[in-house]
Amino acid sequence: MKKYQNESSVDRIIRTVVGLILLVVAYYSFGILSIILYILGAIAIITAASGFCPSYKLFNISTIRK
Repeated sequence: MKKYQNESSVDRIIRTVVGLILLVVAYYSFGILSIILYILGAIAIITAASGFCPSYKLFNISTIRK
């Protein structure tokens, strides 16, 4: 699966931290804001875990050093 990754390890760590922060803030918020924050946090953690970002692929970006 290494071939399909387009995120560096630093990028993945940042996404994990930001995703966890978003999930914690979503837990303490309410209404539609809570739902939006849960979705954004989940997306950040899923892309960090997989190492693949669809928007990076769309714009032909890679943070992995060659």
